[in-house]
Amino acid sequence: MPKEIDIDRQPNPVDRHVGLRIRLRRKELGVSQEKLADSIGLTFQQVQKYERAANRVSASKLWEMARALKTSIAYFYEGLGDPATADPPVAEERRTVHEFLMTAEGMELATAFPKIRQPRVRRKILDLARALAGDDE
Repeated sequence: MPKEIDIDRQPNPVDRHVGLRIRLRRKELGVSQEKLADSIGLTFQQVQKYERAANRVSASKLWEMARALKTSIAYFYEGLGDPATADPPVAEERRTVHEFLMTAEGMELATAFPKIRQPRVRRKILDLARALAGDDE
């Protein structure tokens, strides 16, 4: 019996989260996909696939990435919550944030915003974003 292909299959939320954390750490350090790939014996296309969660990262490659990106393996799982709970690991709201951070604009904004030191300015930018989005919380 031929195996049916599910073209609507979405990446596992945990894989998406790990991929995003790889990208965030790599960008934080100013490391290109090519440089990361070279340091762990991969092609930059494979790093792209890991970051987009098109492919899952094996335990050994995640360990090598943690070493290359000078962080702990736990870093890649931060923010997922407790796996012992029955709740899904990534809620719909978090999925939207992940999708935003996977865009060039999202990454640039996520990098620039923490560099704004004045709390009032940060609050004003947040208020502006909410107003433009039509979200007047």
